[in-house]
Amino acid sequence: MPLEFLISALVTLLVVVDPVGLVPSFLAITEGLSKKFRREVALRACLIAGAILIGTALFGDALLRQLGITLPAFRIAGGLLLFAVAFEMVLGLRLARTAKDAEQAAEEHLHHMAAFPLAIPLMAGPGAITATILLAGQADSRAAWLTALIVVVVVTMGICMVSFLAAERIGKLLRVTGNVVLSRLLGVILAALAVQYVVDGARAAFGM
Repeated sequence: MPLEFLISALVTLLVVVDPVGLVPSFLAITEGLSKKFRREVALRACLIAGAILIGTALFGDALLRQLGITLPAFRIAGGLLLFAVAFEMVLGLRLARTAKDAEQAAEEHLHHMAAFPLAIPLMAGPGAITATILLAGQADSRAAWLTALIVVVVVTMGICMVSFLAAERIGKLLRVTGNVVLSRLLGVILAALAVQYVVDGARAAFGM
């Protein structure tokens, strides 16, 4: 199992899911709740999002085949979608939008906030699902690679859990400036990964 795949998978999911960047949204969603309830919401959200991404890693490629979608085509489409997410991150649109959606959703769905909007779409959103399918395609049904991808998903959710538990401290430490800088930096990295997905998809599709 190439070390490059493991590193690429971990970096890609961490950048797309962005555990630290989710802290402001988590604080907005759970504002006014006790620490115990916050822990329960954080744990449930991580379990739900992890289950969705693991299911995507295991069955996403088979679903694409049933729909008649080739992996190179999905790589190109997925790369473009990830680039759109990166574009929003660099321009500062993503955090502002998700925080606003989170506040509104928390008021309407207080008892289901772990599933929505935390797990879906903030953690296991279109970008994370797309990235997971692309990484599973690179694994190419090899058991060791798929196992590594599942481990990466679990590690990513674990980091999300730690970030949520330390949300108040992280929020005070980063403040507005720190969140802005971190989001821009991660956005640039994700943009580069997205372009690479498009390039790989084009090469596979056109035999370049």
